[in-house]
Amino acid sequence: MFDNNKKIFTAPLAGITDKPFRTILREFAPDVSMVTEMISCHSLVEGHKNCIRNFDNYADEGNIGAQIFGADAYLMGEAAKILQDSGAKWIDINMGCPVPKVATRAGAGAFLMRNHKLAGEIVAACVKAVNIPVSVKTRLGWDEAHKDWQDLIRVVADSGADFAVVHGRTRAQGYSGNADLPTKPDLPIPIIANGDIKNIDDVERVQSLGYDGAMLGRAMLGQPWIIGQICGTAEKPQNVGNVVLKHLDLIIDYYGAKSGVPMFRKHAAWYSAGMPNSAQFRIRVNQITDEGELKKIIKDFWSID
Repeated sequence: MFDNNKKIFTAPLAGITDKPFRTILREFAPDVSMVTEMISCHSLVEGHKNCIRNFDNYADEGNIGAQIFGADAYLMGEAAKILQDSGAKWIDINMGCPVPKVATRAGAGAFLMRNHKLAGEIVAACVKAVNIPVSVKTRLGWDEAHKDWQDLIRVVADSGADFAVVHGRTRAQGYSGNADLPTKPDLPIPIIANGDIKNIDDVERVQSLGYDGAMLGRAMLGQPWIIGQICGTAEKPQNVGNVVLKHLDLIIDYYGAKSGVPMFRKHAAWYSAGMPNSAQFRIRVNQITDEGELKKIIKDFWSID
């Protein structure tokens, strides 16, 4: 059986696992290992002020890894230093993002599955730059004809990576179809399984395949307590609306109401999924721009006084 507090991870989800959402997740699973949404090494090193996550302080976030992406080994090392100084407990390198602007136009993310030499150089630069662990998150391969993830793992291990996360799809699949992780082969570093892991049964399934841990991603949307349920530290709240309101407050504190209210619409939709009248609720939420009005409709929907 897993030591769940050490071997359960939350995935980096672009536009979702920001500091407000991580704060909510942490309330349900105080000791779980988390990973930030991915951060551009260029944006971080250049200190782009329009990207608020460039300035996050991780000192109070427990066991958290900060994920970076890029195709310049020197800049990736410099970004790793910044994140270490900001309190990250380890550095994670994105080698799996399939989005074209990252994986093709920027030559980063999943593109590194096609350039193992550069992948190794990036890992080596980050390992040299920091004195905290370095990990890699990747996929099974570029496409069905190039499922060479084991070769990539050996390269990054030789370059100093401490562990890796493997998503059970190829870059070509994106997020479609079903994740299909093979039995874990003999590799030099621990491998964490990712992809379609939704509950304790899925965690035990990847454990039985030999993986050293499990990472949950989209299963957390609208139910951040799922992490606590798997780790045995929390159950689903009696009134989910209280969690929704707290999450909204955290979003507004972090981004401001003007950006935060429209940004929260997707979370409101996920929290309400499957509930009676949720379709009408989502339609109303998507028309709201005022913080007070959004709070009122949330209170009404979840019957909060």
